[in-house]
Amino acid sequence: MDPSAEYTKRLNERRRWLVESHRKTQLVSYLRLTTGVLSLVSVYLVLVLHQFSGWFILLPVGTYIGFVIYSMSVYPKELRVLRAVRFYELGLARIRGEWVGNGNPGTAYTDTANLYVNDLDIFGVGSLFELLCTARTQAGQETLARWLSAPAPGAEIRRRQEAVEELRNNVDLREDLAVLGREMKATVQPEVVTSWATSPIQMESTPARIVAPILVALTMGTFAYMWFYGGPPILFLVAVLAHGGFGTWYRSRVKGIKSSFEAHAREFTILQSTLERLEREKVSSPLLQELRGEFGSASTKMKTLVGYITMLEQQRNEMVMFLAFFLLWATQISFAVEQWRKRHGSEVDRWLRAVGEMEALCALASYAFERPEDPFPEIADGPTVLEADDVRHPLLQREQCVPNSVRFGGELQLMVISGSNMSGKSTLLRTVGTNVALALAGAPVRAKRMRLSPLAIGATLRVQDSLLGGTSRFYAEIQRLRDIMELTEKPLPVLLLLDEILYGTNSHDRTIGAEAVIRGLVEQGAIGFVTTHDLALAKVADALAPRAANAHFEDRLEDGKMIFDYMLRPGVVQRSNALALMRAVGLKV
Repeated sequence: MDPSAEYTKRLNERRRWLVESHRKTQLVSYLRLTTGVLSLVSVYLVLVLHQFSGWFILLPVGTYIGFVIYSMSVYPKELRVLRAVRFYELGLARIRGEWVGNGNPGTAYTDTANLYVNDLDIFGVGSLFELLCTARTQAGQETLARWLSAPAPGAEIRRRQEAVEELRNNVDLREDLAVLGREMKATVQPEVVTSWATSPIQMESTPARIVAPILVALTMGTFAYMWFYGGPPILFLVAVLAHGGFGTWYRSRVKGIKSSFEAHAREFTILQSTLERLEREKVSSPLLQELRGEFGSASTKMKTLVGYITMLEQQRNEMVMFLAFFLLWATQISFAVEQWRKRHGSEVDRWLRAVGEMEALCALASYAFERPEDPFPEIADGPTVLEADDVRHPLLQREQCVPNSVRFGGELQLMVISGSNMSGKSTLLRTVGTNVALALAGAPVRAKRMRLSPLAIGATLRVQDSLLGGTSRFYAEIQRLRDIMELTEKPLPVLLLLDEILYGTNSHDRTIGAEAVIRGLVEQGAIGFVTTHDLALAKVADALAPRAANAHFEDRLEDGKMIFDYMLRPGVVQRSNALALMRAVGLKV
């Protein structure tokens, strides 16, 4: 299936649906306005001018209420089609490489203590998270962020790969999930929703729940008796006083419950719709079946809660607003909400986690579908290995990348890469590191082939000084190196991405310090790269051979311009064009 052609076909179809839906929405709006005006006129004719019987009001008012109810189904349909259009527009933008700034950057998930997420652009504008994230709920976004921030065990990676492969071509499911509701505000946290669901019950009284509808019936009954049959007003007055006293007694608690409930209304609405859609999906891979089993009958239970949300929202309607007082609307709904929390509140956390994982898997599946040429990596057991053939950076368009191949395993653990600025050293480290992060999350990789062990990543590509913290760049780097050294003491082997190691100090100290650090990391079983401008550090690789080797990127100066081919070559770089480049830009050196 050609992803671009498939998205384009579906986008054109959804745009036609949108035109038709908008036409219907406008018609319903005009009819609703017209019948609303007729209802007001009929009320005026009956109650003020006494031109007709009171029964005459029922026809226009009933028609108006009918259009109000019908519009409640028409408007959401147009919004869903609009979201579908947006879904495919964003998908095509990702395929064309025009996705930066259009998605969720995930900056809330950046962890300064993490040893690679800042270095590899995992979060932020133009990041891997922005490219991947299609999750609608906060639980899904958090799950995807967690997967990209830490390696999973090999068995779990394989389970995710199976699930992603099963979901890869299921565009219908991903569209359905995308149109179910608006994106969540970043401030809404699953743990906050879970806390709401499991907090102490505020309103629990069986007698009060029985009395409430009785009071409503008495109030409405005495009103009808007085209006249509000339009954004594005192009966209606007594009923209203009892009714009002009951509502006043619970007013403060109802206000608190209503406010807290409405704060999470959007999350619960999306959760219910998502659960209902996922429960309809037939799955076969073990991980998807396991997640499907976590739902149980969750959608039915959530549907009840969402019904309470809908009823509270209807209170804003002009007709319902008038009747709400007489129906003890908010009070009865608050009792029902508290009863629901008592029965099902403890299950909400499990549902959120399962939905979050399903959404994260769908996000990876969307990425896999849009890049059909990208394979799943082979996750290897046994000795540490990392092999990547024709690896490219996943955040760049394929035609923009020059592929390179790297192999670690057996005797070779480390590559010391030399070359000038902009020649491709740092980009290679980011390319390998970002693909490894994708692989360890369970996604395909941008390479012809990749085979790797589960790895912990330690990087120094974006170590910075801190004015407020009083920390120099060099001090920040040696602290990061210490953290990476400590990481090698944990079970997973470490992938090193050390850029311009110790360049913030003099050549003598850099050479001695770098050799000691690199030797210690290699002896701890780490694999990976060290880049440098200092050709003296190339001797480190010679000293550690065959566990280490030199490689380089070349450049040349033509007509005052630096030309790079970005091809990784064995050995140490043999020439430097720094002085020639400085002269070319006018510096007298």
